[in-house]
Amino acid sequence: MNAAPADQIRLLEVQALDSRIAQLEHRRRNLPEHAELEQLGADLAQLRDLLVAARTEDSDTAREQTKAEQDVDQVRQRAVRDQQRLDSGMVTSPKDLENLQRELASLAKRQSDLEDVVLEVMERREAAQERAAELAGRVESLEAKVVEAEQRKTAALEAIDAEGFSVAKDREVLAAEVPADLIKLYDKLRAQQGGVGAARLYQKRCEGCRLELNITELNELRAAPADEVVRCENCRRILVRTAESGL
Repeated sequence: MNAAPADQIRLLEVQALDSRIAQLEHRRRNLPEHAELEQLGADLAQLRDLLVAARTEDSDTAREQTKAEQDVDQVRQRAVRDQQRLDSGMVTSPKDLENLQRELASLAKRQSDLEDVVLEVMERREAAQERAAELAGRVESLEAKVVEAEQRKTAALEAIDAEGFSVAKDREVLAAEVPADLIKLYDKLRAQQGGVGAARLYQKRCEGCRLELNITELNELRAAPADEVVRCENCRRILVRTAESGL
């Protein structure tokens, strides 16, 4: 295949644009915000689970507190009724009076025990409420970080896409100026060679595979016409000769 030296040089410019497009695609896939948001999402899910557990505990202890307070109230009301009977003078039997006094003492002990239960439940509920409030604050803070990271990601992607569109447009225009058969070969090689289809020969070294050409290969290149499209013997990419090739 033959192509004017200027077209071969232009092919290097196309390659530079293709490399830039590949860099932008790599950057797009590997934005630090992707990993950051993944970690934030995992942390947020864990915190939300803990918050649900804390609020559930608060709800459970609230019901437990209500039940314990009702128990205290029932015992208190019973004690009030017994005390009223005692004070009314209606109970005259010594045995009945003794039983009533014994029951009042038992109710007082029961009320004291139940009030201790209420206090213990209230303390647990207060701890659950404090825990829920602390977790709610952490969730809110983390949600704000997620929003901020999303905004940074969106801005970065918009910038990458804008540059990518511009570079792709430049590539389209430039590639149209390269002979069709040459650009076809270049695209084929680029697909086979990890995105690099053409490389410059610089100081006797192929910039595609980074290997220095031996003397036989250099002599063959020196003898080849300037418009002949040559390939690197090592990586088989199109090898573009310039004034800096060292031939």
